[in-house]
Amino acid sequence: MFQDWSQWVSDTFSIGQSLQYRIILTLGLILLLYLGRKVLLSFFRKRLHDVKTRYSWEKSSMYFSYVLFILIIIPVWFRDLHAFGTFFGLMAAGLAIVLKEPILNFFGWVYIIIKKPFDMGDRIQIKSVEGDILDIGFFEFTLLEIKNWVEADQSTGRIIHIPNGLVFNNPVMNYNQAMDFIWHEVPFRITFESNWKKAKEILLQIENDKLKSLTADIKPQFEKANRKYYIEYKNLDPTVYTKIQENGVMLTLRFLCPPKHRRTYEQIVVEETLQQFSRHSDIQFAYPTTRFFKSEEYGA
Repeated sequence: MFQDWSQWVSDTFSIGQSLQYRIILTLGLILLLYLGRKVLLSFFRKRLHDVKTRYSWEKSSMYFSYVLFILIIIPVWFRDLHAFGTFFGLMAAGLAIVLKEPILNFFGWVYIIIKKPFDMGDRIQIKSVEGDILDIGFFEFTLLEIKNWVEADQSTGRIIHIPNGLVFNNPVMNYNQAMDFIWHEVPFRITFESNWKKAKEILLQIENDKLKSLTADIKPQFEKANRKYYIEYKNLDPTVYTKIQENGVMLTLRFLCPPKHRRTYEQIVVEETLQQFSRHSDIQFAYPTTRFFKSEEYGA
C-alpha cells in the first residue's frame, strides 16, 4: 500500500513539473516572438516610408509569428502526435458545428490573401457598401465608407467592418484592380436651337486641354492589365457623344480618370464648360420648360 502511495506521489510530482515546464516554455515563447517582432518592425519602420509597404510588413510578420508559435508549441504540449491527432479531430468536429460563422470568415481571409479579390488601399463595393480597404484581418476586413449621404465618391468618415465570409456569396466590385482608372461620363444638355456643333467642338477642346494628359499615364497600366485580364478598349482618349432627348441635345463627355479623384476631374470639366459656354450666345443649356399657345393664333 505504501508503495502504491509513493508511486502516486511521484507521478503527480512529475506531472506537475512537466506542466510547469510547458507553461513556462509557452509564456517564454510568446514573449520571445513578441519582442522579436517589435525589434524587426522598429528596424524596418525607419527604412520603409511607403505606408502600404509598411502595413504589409506588419501584417506578414504577425502571420509568421502565429504560424511559428503553433509549429513550436504543438510538440511541447502534444508529444504523442497520435493522441494529438485524435484530440484535434474531435475538437475540429465540435468547432465546425459551434463556430460555423467564424470558421467561414477565417477561410474567407485565406481566400482574400491567396486569390486577392482586393488589396490594401483598393476601393471596392460589396453588397450596398462602398469604401476603401483599411485593414484585412482573420475574421473581417475594414472599409472607410464613401457615398451614402455624401455626394459623389467622397468619404463619409465612417468605418465599416465586414465579415470575410461575404466574399464567397456576394460579388466584389473592385474599382482599381486591373488598372487605377475607370470610365466616367459628364452629360451636358443644350437646347435644339443652340449651335450643337460648336458646343461639341468646345467640349472636345476642353478634353484635349484638361484630360488628354491622363492618357499618357493610362496606356502603361492598360498594357499591364491586359496581361492578366482580357480588357479590350479600342480608344483610350476622351470623347464626346451626341444624343437627342425630349427637351434638347445631350452632349456627354466620356473619359478615364482615377477612381478616387472622379469628383475632382468632374469639377474641372464642369467649371471650364460653364465658362466657355457663357461666352457664346448661341449655346444655351436646356431644362424642362412649358409652352403655351393661344388658340386664336391657329384659327381655333
